[in-house]
Amino acid sequence: MTSFQAKDLMVPISEYATVDLEATLFDAFDALERAQEEFDHTKYRHLGILVMDGTRRVVGKLNAMDALRGLEAAREESGATEAEGLQKFGFSEAFSRWLQTKSRVKESPLSGTCAKAARLKARDFMEYAAEDGFIDEHASLNEAIPLLILGRHISLLVRRGGEVVGVLRQSDVFAAVFHLMKAVDMDEGTA
Repeated sequence: MTSFQAKDLMVPISEYATVDLEATLFDAFDALERAQEEFDHTKYRHLGILVMDGTRRVVGKLNAMDALRGLEAAREESGATEAEGLQKFGFSEAFSRWLQTKSRVKESPLSGTCAKAARLKARDFMEYAAEDGFIDEHASLNEAIPLLILGRHISLLVRRGGEVVGVLRQSDVFAAVFHLMKAVDMDEGTA
């Protein structure tokens, strides 16, 4: 089968980790852990969480980088030393950032930072669904690949009409392309 459509490779929304807009980062990543435990382990693991509004419509996604941004926000909130003022004394911006990061790490133990980050709202760190992050369920891989590359997306939200019905993950597209490459290589080897 060389004419895959998005719907052939997508993970249905019912199998994906989801949280509502009011969820904390802890709630979101707890939902991800539960989804990974329930997911078919012969496939690639989930790396993201879908954020839903009050009408159960997808409004955004969270991933591991978003969680790390939450940690940094919690560190900044803890009142760690600000080194930004050093630039007025002739120090470079890079040196100021390095010093600020070093002082944050020393002054804020990771366990305390994690506890603060866990209470932050997921909506404050999620990537809102942008138009280039959607694909129609009948779109081909030829259409999906440029969207993934140009938008630097790790996944696309798959639509049926105006409703999100699944997630087309970069890892699943890669696996399909790799299998097609192997099939083509095998065919050329016998020709």
